[in-house]
Amino acid sequence: MTKIGIVGCAGRMGRMLIREVLATPGCTLAGGTETQSEFVGQDLGTLIGAKAIGVAVSTDPTALFAASDAVIDFTVPAATKLHAELALASGKALVVGTTGLGPDVLAAITAASKKAAVVHSANMSVGVNVLLALTQKLAATLGADYDIEVVEMHHRHKVDSPSGTALALGEAAAKGRGVSLSNAARRTRDGQVGPRPVGEIGFATLRGGDVVGDHTVIFAADGERIEITHKASSREVFAKGAVRAAAWSAAKGPGLYSMADVLEMS
Repeated sequence: MTKIGIVGCAGRMGRMLIREVLATPGCTLAGGTETQSEFVGQDLGTLIGAKAIGVAVSTDPTALFAASDAVIDFTVPAATKLHAELALASGKALVVGTTGLGPDVLAAITAASKKAAVVHSANMSVGVNVLLALTQKLAATLGADYDIEVVEMHHRHKVDSPSGTALALGEAAAKGRGVSLSNAARRTRDGQVGPRPVGEIGFATLRGGDVVGDHTVIFAADGERIEITHKASSREVFAKGAVRAAAWSAAKGPGLYSMADVLEMS
């Protein structure tokens, strides 16, 4: 049995992860942590409206890493940095689904991968990872006369923009074209911006309602347009992918992996 811990277990994604771990054969719930005192001490089963399982919410991520084979992190960048440091110290596997990470957090994740298996992906959905592969392939196949635009929409509470998945799609497109996204990206357009430069990879961000996550990559040329889209209607798809990654990483040696590795698509 793979023992899986969940940091930030009382949030929307955390609760979905609890359900998924409990429903996945071969996996068991090692525990969960929270910083919100109202949930500390509550049974993880009753936290999701199910029967008690005898495991309570704690505030000690160090103890959680010690009790787990793999820990899943969908929290905030500052917390992810701490969890990466704990993975480095413990050698326990870490699955990171947190987005909006800065250079310091990415450096901590890379450092952790020297001693532990770390799966880091902007999106844990199997479908989105297929979309990433298709985006790279199309960008490599189609000529520079096809303009590339990445359009994403999320719920009103999302704090980072563009989404981590949108940026990953932009990176996939740039890789397909053999260019640097930092040189090709256009994140905003406002006012008299002039004609669209050849080779630009544009981003459009929408926010509203309770949209879980919609992503579309548009390849637009004179006379035709190709659009590939993924729409998530439930966070369950992210939870399924994350638990799959946790079970996979628990048996792996140190290294920095992606969902493409988990799905054997790389």
